[in-house]
Amino acid sequence: MAKKGRRSTYEERVQMVLAIEAGESPDKVAVIFGVGRQSVFRYWRDYRAMGLAGLRTKKTRGPESKLTGEQKRKLYALIVGANPRQLSFDFGLWTRRLVRDLIRREFRVTYTEAGVGRILRELGLSPERPLYRAYQQDEKQVEKWKREVYPAIRELAAKEGASIFFADEASIRTDHHAGTTWAPVGRTPVVEATGKRHAVKMISAVSPRGELRFQLHRGSMNRWTFIEFCKHLISDTDKKIFLIVDGSSIHKAKEVTEFAQRTDGRLRLFFLPPYSPELNPDEWVNKNIKHDNVARAVVQNVSELKSVMLSALRRLQKSPQIVRGFFADPELAYIHN
Repeated sequence: MAKKGRRSTYEERVQMVLAIEAGESPDKVAVIFGVGRQSVFRYWRDYRAMGLAGLRTKKTRGPESKLTGEQKRKLYALIVGANPRQLSFDFGLWTRRLVRDLIRREFRVTYTEAGVGRILRELGLSPERPLYRAYQQDEKQVEKWKREVYPAIRELAAKEGASIFFADEASIRTDHHAGTTWAPVGRTPVVEATGKRHAVKMISAVSPRGELRFQLHRGSMNRWTFIEFCKHLISDTDKKIFLIVDGSSIHKAKEVTEFAQRTDGRLRLFFLPPYSPELNPDEWVNKNIKHDNVARAVVQNVSELKSVMLSALRRLQKSPQIVRGFFADPELAYIHN
């Protein structure tokens, strides 16, 4: 796996140090995240010295700012508190150009895009891949899930000695690519890859204790493959399983409901609020496998794709500290409250 070094995201650095703090070896963390051993030790050292703030990309000195401290605080509040459309811009993502226009409109100060980049870094902001949240999401249902529904599930699980798992499905294709590679300045590198679109389906489930269960297969994802996964899930333990999933038609199919009923309480299904993938920690498994492993591997065929997926999943399965790190996402704080 190619090493990412300083190109590791802030979230990945947080997961790395949390894994080390939980007892995982730095060498193993380096292998799982595809970074250099020295980088892992540097992140850990910065974390011990400065906390989570030490894991952000270091700032460099630049020209004296034209904005006052109060103006910077207001700029930060505007960017973090709203998307561009809410502030009468035509786009939905903050770019340096849009922030430049925002500064000119709000403070009558002119910056170059490079200057805007320095201001944004000074404010502790960095370009991040956004999670796209459906506008159909019902905020009241989400809040009720966090404050009432999930705490009740957790309390019932403790009372009945059940294990809580969050599950999700993903389809990963041979032509999925991401990431960068070093090359001469001004020369776009060419990487040979397959143009064929073959997919391997993945079902996975994670628990707050760091357990990971998964199943890979070809073909369509349907109620029968989900039932097969549930059979394996409950066969791995003597405990009851409380399985939390989204409300897709697969999970709510009549056959799935009837299967759960036939388990005599061994398996109970609970459903997340609609359009709320950020409430499911298993999304981090999908990201790890798809974006952090397969996308950078440049697989040539289905066999290679499945091999990369299996290798990455087994590494995670042997590293519960990494899986527990997925639950450190602020969106998932409700699980621990």
